[in-house]
Amino acid sequence: MFKKAENVSEISRKRELKTEDIVKRLSVISPNRVHLKDYPIDNPVSIFNPALIVRGENIHIYARIIMGYFMYVSAIVRLEVPIDDVYSSIASISHYPCNIIINPSTKYDIWGTEDPRVTEIDNRLYMTYVGRTINYFNPMIRRERTLPVIAVSEDNGHTWRKKLVIVLPRDLRDFVISDKDAFIIKTREGDILVFHRPHLTDEKFYLLISKISAESIEPTDNIKEVEVKDTTIVLEALPTEHKLGWSTPPIEVEPNTYLTLVHGVDKYIEGYRVFAALVKYDKDVGPRVIAVTPYYIMEPKTPYELFGDRPYTIFPCGLYRVDKDKALISYGAGDFVIGIAELDINEAMSILDKNRVE
Repeated sequence: MFKKAENVSEISRKRELKTEDIVKRLSVISPNRVHLKDYPIDNPVSIFNPALIVRGENIHIYARIIMGYFMYVSAIVRLEVPIDDVYSSIASISHYPCNIIINPSTKYDIWGTEDPRVTEIDNRLYMTYVGRTINYFNPMIRRERTLPVIAVSEDNGHTWRKKLVIVLPRDLRDFVISDKDAFIIKTREGDILVFHRPHLTDEKFYLLISKISAESIEPTDNIKEVEVKDTTIVLEALPTEHKLGWSTPPIEVEPNTYLTLVHGVDKYIEGYRVFAALVKYDKDVGPRVIAVTPYYIMEPKTPYELFGDRPYTIFPCGLYRVDKDKALISYGAGDFVIGIAELDINEAMSILDKNRVE
């Protein structure tokens, strides 16, 4: 169905069910400290699974909010937090205004706009989020219940236009239950790679990297479906894991070599843990994972990570390099609050370099 990178089995065997947590927790932002503008209710019920970018002295956070639990419908909000607030932990006790920037509004996302990831391509910001489609709650249709939707911003993230929906080729679409955990990047050769994780009717979850044409991401007047091509399986779950999913858009650490985070969900308590991977792209060979941390580098450990709407869950959606050696991670904790943490890039790369398969 999908081709595999040549080293999938070898690289997947590098991992084991073990954790050495190297991620430094900095701040946590709870829903009662976030205040909605232009909405009759002041606070969301929960705020989690955030993307982030840094502009000057501020972190721009794009997070999923829930206003009620009846249908668990999500929207996406934008808030700004000074970097100093995060590093001093003032963010954990401060209050921040936010505004809704992505609402459910199309057949591709009418039951929720979830889990945004933000990347910058050619001076535009691209937000890829999970759209709960019109099929989501329909018991008669177990097909394309979620799809990756891409919105574009040309004013540094203040306003967004929904432009693309990522779909599998026509002969596979009837087998897609959902497609999640997605984002796009542009390689140095100008190729657009789609990182995504479909769940198919064979009840398997596939960690994929595909391509779409560079022309397809140009802004248009209407939202359009774009088929992926040249799809490759790059990593497989451990026998102890129920599934893997892409967590964060990557940091380029070498030419066409990217550091990213991946989450694994275990079979025992369905806990979410995170490991790091190096993804290399070669135009002739295609994408492949060339290194992984042999153990998880982040695991729920604080009270707000261990307990929330979903226990034992950390879900990073943002990874942003703030200087040569450090990167900020934004993540959902317990499906209830926003966590901000710091990753030492050198430490992560040291582990990855010892576990390369090229």
